[in-house]
Amino acid sequence: MSVLIIAEAGVNHNGDFNLAKKLIDMAKECGADAIKFQTFKAYESTGVFAEKAQYQKENVEIQESQLEMIEKLELPFEDFKRLKEYCNEKGIIFVSTPDGLESLDFLISLCIPFIKIGSTEVSNIEFLKAIGKTGKEVVLSTGMSTLGEVEKAIDVINSTGNQNIKIMHCTTDYPTAVEDVNLKAMVTMREAFKVPVGLSDHTMGNEAAIAAVALGAEFIEKHITLDRNMEGPDHKASMPKKEFKAYVKAIRDTEILLGDGIKKPTKREKMIMQNVRRSIVAAMDIEEGTILSRELLSYKRPGYGIDPEMGEYVIGRKIKRSVVKDELILWQDI
Repeated sequence: MSVLIIAEAGVNHNGDFNLAKKLIDMAKECGADAIKFQTFKAYESTGVFAEKAQYQKENVEIQESQLEMIEKLELPFEDFKRLKEYCNEKGIIFVSTPDGLESLDFLISLCIPFIKIGSTEVSNIEFLKAIGKTGKEVVLSTGMSTLGEVEKAIDVINSTGNQNIKIMHCTTDYPTAVEDVNLKAMVTMREAFKVPVGLSDHTMGNEAAIAAVALGAEFIEKHITLDRNMEGPDHKASMPKKEFKAYVKAIRDTEILLGDGIKKPTKREKMIMQNVRRSIVAAMDIEEGTILSRELLSYKRPGYGIDPEMGEYVIGRKIKRSVVKDELILWQDI
């Protein structure tokens, strides 16, 4: 099964429908399987007294509250309906993260393939129950969480009768420093909860995704942007087109590198084998009619003669023709 690559557009459209369409175009051109947005009504998730998170303060220098910032990034529900239609035209999966019950109900009406739960909602029990009751497949992002908190979130969703859960390892920091990625935690969650796992990657390079795929990630999410210099909280930790295209290629190449797990020679190795493996050859000139002993045999290249492991079946037999030193001894010769 191929790794599902999700281009995280998030709020990098900056509240502009046409920029959102361009992000869809970019994701498709770069080879992503899906593109994900964030659907919300700002007042549902953020109060007037909420300050911006540390990374938001660092990435957006404007002095404003978190609510004021988020309000500028909000798209009307109708725009998301049009974006999903555009994704259908382009042949890329449309997904979006709901940040409240209104946005959840709206996204369900769009028949999205799964519900992505943001890391901020891991402890939002009522919201988790509402999501579980939809019966949709759930992908739970786990940034800022302990293993116990993830377990509780899974239990809450399961309590609704929804057992279709996947876990996305995540570090909620934009960008994430290499030392904070902790990919082994992804493996820990897979083993602890017996569910498929993936990575929401906020690092600046390709290495985390490559390592995650090697460790068994079934889906990878990565923020994309049209330009890192655009105003907004996530642009600086997102990938522009050229980098994201290379990112997708790195993941696909890693899948190819991992192969099918069956240990066998490749087609080219089978060709090379004839030249570099060893065969039974004459250790010295041997006259016709000689009974072959171990001392008369050697094992040298090329490899298209009798395999050395068959030596015991050659020793003690009479050779039917004269051979010179290093000449292959073939089955028809004995």
